[in-house]
Amino acid sequence: MPLHKGPDKPDERPMSVNPFFGETNPVGGMAEAPPKHRLPDTPLPPSTAYQLVRDELMLDGNSRLNLATFVTTWMEPQAGVLMGECRDKNMIDKDEYPRTAELERRCVAMLADLWNAPDPSAAVGCSTTGSSEACMLAGMALKRRWAQRNADRYPAHDVRPNLVMGVNVQVCWEKFCNFWEVEARLVPMEGDRFHLDPQAAAELCDENTIGVVGILGSTFDGSYEPVADLCAALDAVQERTGLDIPVHVDGASGGMVAPFLDEDLVWDFRLPRVTSINTSGHKYGLVYPGVGWALWRDKEALPEELVFRVNYLGGDMPTFALNFSRPGAQVVAQYYTFLRLGREGYRAVQQSTRDVAMGLAERVEALGDFRLLTRGDQLPVFAFTTGPDVTAYDVFDVSRRLRESGWLVPAYTFPPHREDLSVVRVVCRNGFSSDLAELFLDDLARLLPELRRQQHPAIRDKSAATGFHH
Repeated sequence: MPLHKGPDKPDERPMSVNPFFGETNPVGGMAEAPPKHRLPDTPLPPSTAYQLVRDELMLDGNSRLNLATFVTTWMEPQAGVLMGECRDKNMIDKDEYPRTAELERRCVAMLADLWNAPDPSAAVGCSTTGSSEACMLAGMALKRRWAQRNADRYPAHDVRPNLVMGVNVQVCWEKFCNFWEVEARLVPMEGDRFHLDPQAAAELCDENTIGVVGILGSTFDGSYEPVADLCAALDAVQERTGLDIPVHVDGASGGMVAPFLDEDLVWDFRLPRVTSINTSGHKYGLVYPGVGWALWRDKEALPEELVFRVNYLGGDMPTFALNFSRPGAQVVAQYYTFLRLGREGYRAVQQSTRDVAMGLAERVEALGDFRLLTRGDQLPVFAFTTGPDVTAYDVFDVSRRLRESGWLVPAYTFPPHREDLSVVRVVCRNGFSSDLAELFLDDLARLLPELRRQQHPAIRDKSAATGFHH
């Protein structure tokens, strides 16, 4: 069954496009509107095609007002120019584009140093299309290393590898377990703990555990998972059972926040049990989508048989990625941003974003209708729910009404064992200024009198309520 179905009744309207879409002679440029669901029979002038597509895209939401996504929605014009100049370069063609390949290597080295690899020159890594691909690669390496250690009993019909993680992980980890036939062992939420508990994770581990995933910045509420405590719990498991279980840190967002704002927080390669880390360059790495990064602490952490070597592009090129062809523009933009900001620049940008998040969270709480779950003091993200005395409306009403002012704010229900909790989450990014935060708060405050006058929430059946998270 296709994911995207065609229309039941194709729209084949015999109407003419606006004559001003044409060239010098506006009437001469008129033509019947092209079909929407089959290729048109004849070409259109480029200006006409451009205007038709642009007009339809005007109905998209404004990305700068999208407080659901973690993905970068603003970059400097110079970065956009560089990306435009590199959009035709295929990242896989490293022999044809050696300088682009060199910029990728430099980015890997910079991240290895930023994440305190024991020997940054020995760390290995690669760019990806995003953290989802990077997590797949890290998971593949964990499974292959486990299979090598257990070659005397795997594969066998009664032996199934498992991966331990919190129920709050991003959906890419569920995909990994599904695609690569790994059992997902999930630590549920309990009470006011909305992410993995180290001891509970350790108790789920056994001889078939390929690794444990720690999340540096949960998408549900923006909180850091205690990676150092997780490693300590696994150290105790090794002392007791002899099982040496590695940790992968999903730093999709926090991997580019903590090194600058939380320097004393030990979560990275300083912990010997951490074998790999990923991040999204297109989140708090401050690059347009889509670029991610996957790094391993040394060559031993990445099995050599997972690295493929191809020579038909003009040289012997090692490649370790799920994708093959992809543009080099985002990698170039990442290097530009590293070069442009440096450590002090990144620190200033991330601190400003955290200040906006914490300030806005405090003012949302001061409205009196809401209870904060997080305050933006880890990731620049905060989540809130309605207070215990609020019965006229719920978070789904808040999300829906904010859309009327252009704000895209997700409302969603938490996973087991906190399905009773529904929240609104606000993601603050570079470009979401204190002025925009002020406008957001004004719109939220303006809605409250109307929401308070409701008889009840608009949707009684919570299972029918819609929301989303990124």
